[in-house]
This record gives sequence, structure tokens and C-alpha cells, in this order.
Amino acid sequence: MQKLISYLPYVTLFAGGWALANGILHDIFILIQHKKPYDRDLLRLLMDGHILITCGIIQVIAFNGLQQNQNWAMAIATVAALSLLVYCGMIFPFLKSMVTISINLFVLILLGIKYFNS
Repeated sequence: MQKLISYLPYVTLFAGGWALANGILHDIFILIQHKKPYDRDLLRLLMDGHILITCGIIQVIAFNGLQQNQNWAMAIATVAALSLLVYCGMIFPFLKSMVTISINLFVLILLGIKYFNS
């Protein structure tokens, strides 16, 4: 189990990179496909990408802190993973983001194990 916990910074870095890349790609494709002028629909779609990008950056930032066993890094990685799970839950009727859900659930499980073992 300790070996698995040692990979936590890299798992979180991967989760952050996944969300960041998906958010950037989402916004690029939305901007390419949206032919109308700036409106509420475009804003809402861009905010979806913004959520992914912001949470991804937070998880990437947590990487160095998790390597140094910093409590702040565990806290922000937890908040970002929970936020992404809530977001995935809200869009689930329209988009079944099973990979993003699985990745962030795994991050939360590892963070929980690390927290309760320290």
C-alpha cells in the first residue's frame, strides 16, 4: 500500500494534466464550432472548459507539495478532485465522463489513504 501512496504526486499530476488538456481542447473545439456572436450559450460552454482548466492547474500545482508531504497540497488536490467530480456529476446526463470520474475518484482514494495513514 505504501508503494501505491508513493505514486500520489504523479497520479495527481496526471489527473491535473488530463483535466487541463481536456479543458483546452474543449474550448478550442467550442470556438471552432460556434459560428454565432458571443452569447450566453458560448459563455456557458467556455465556462465548462474553464472549470476543467482551473481544476487541472490546481492539481498540477499540488504536485511539488505532495512530493514534500505538505498539507496544503493535499487540501487543494482534494478540493480540485471533489470539484471535478461534482462537475462530472452535473454534466452526467449529457456527457458520461467516466475516465475523468475514475481518475479523480482514484486521486481522492489515494489522498484519503495517505491522510488516514499519517
